[in-house]
Amino acid sequence: MGRKTLLERLRLGEAPPLLGRVAAEEGIDVGELAQAMLEGTAVLPCNGRRELESPRVVGGGSRTKVNANIGTSSDYAGIEDELVKLLAAVEAGADAVMDLSTGGPIDRVRDAVVANSPIPVGSVPIYQAAVRAMDERGSIVAMSKDDMFRAIEDHCASGVDFITVHCGMTAGALETLKANPRVADIVSRGGAFLAGWILHNDKENPLYAEFDRLLDIAREHEVTLSLGDGMRPGCIEDATDAAQVAELVVLGELVKRSREAGVQCMVEGPGHIPLHQVEANIRMAKAITRGAPFYVLGPLVTDVAAGYDHIAAAVGGAVAAMSGADFLCYVTPREHLGLPTAEDVREGVIVTRIAAHAADVARGIPGARDWDLDMSRARKGLDWERQLELALDPVKARKLFGERQVEGEEACTMCGDFCAMRFISEYLGRDGMPACE
Repeated sequence: MGRKTLLERLRLGEAPPLLGRVAAEEGIDVGELAQAMLEGTAVLPCNGRRELESPRVVGGGSRTKVNANIGTSSDYAGIEDELVKLLAAVEAGADAVMDLSTGGPIDRVRDAVVANSPIPVGSVPIYQAAVRAMDERGSIVAMSKDDMFRAIEDHCASGVDFITVHCGMTAGALETLKANPRVADIVSRGGAFLAGWILHNDKENPLYAEFDRLLDIAREHEVTLSLGDGMRPGCIEDATDAAQVAELVVLGELVKRSREAGVQCMVEGPGHIPLHQVEANIRMAKAITRGAPFYVLGPLVTDVAAGYDHIAAAVGGAVAAMSGADFLCYVTPREHLGLPTAEDVREGVIVTRIAAHAADVARGIPGARDWDLDMSRARKGLDWERQLELALDPVKARKLFGERQVEGEEACTMCGDFCAMRFISEYLGRDGMPACE
């Protein structure tokens, strides 16, 4: 049968060195990680055809991971621009990137991203299938099922570590949508392409109807499936509706089939969800998908934060991760407004990392709270250099500190001579004990 996949090796009782390395970085037991992967509650996206410099585990009690979306559009299609965005994402601390390119030399962009990324790379093959159909046949809905699987094969062979596949966008899910109209209909790009194809051709989604074919490709290249949420709500009014749940039920079935085939998989989730529904959504998804790693876009908890949607997403992301979501896809300040720049990418990653870390503190992830404790001690000691080193975004922290700092002043210029830390230390002492009797 050729090379064994990571899951097959684990099932044979082997302990691949990669697992030990990742477990050590996470501060978790390698045996527990292996068991989580065998049970399907953790995935380690790593294409079998390339050596990944900085692999990441998602789920299984590991810290919450952050993904950054990059990629070209028909209006902005430069390879160098995408490599600059990739560098910005990596430097800001992203755990993975997804190339969502739909413009320019898509294959060359993806190859460049894969070749230059030290972290896992994901993609959405249906985008390229749609672009090819437009170029070759004049319409997205004119693509054949072989066109779809050709794109999947191409992406997996190019070295991507995980792919989003909208297998739950079925004819049945569309009937549910039509019976329960939405405000925003379908906002997932891949979901919309497949929905249009199903309706135009009056056929079932090939990615669902021929799921075994998809599993064979994923297994051959050892690519992790990210089961996409084509019915994710695109506004809070549509949250937790019948169409969203109908698709999720299908994805739960496909999780089981993926595990049986020895293919790693995770499940994607919403979307736009009002704050009071976030926890329930995560718990529902975890139950239906048998504890599969859950990958959420945001979720955004309000629809009116244009220009600040990364903040709206971080609010939802913190609650989602605290409730059991394993992987947060960032949102940038330019969400809903345009293709992000490298600076947008950087800011989106940082804000989403704040949400992820806040959730990790709440979940008791090893080492998470220690980071905050070290910062607090540095603040008490007015140790500015240490504070800047410990900041989640040292670059911005150092810039802001330097812009408003007075030379020779021990405290920051917020309090100056009236610094509470310095004042009380004169009476309690820096070690917390009284300075005098």
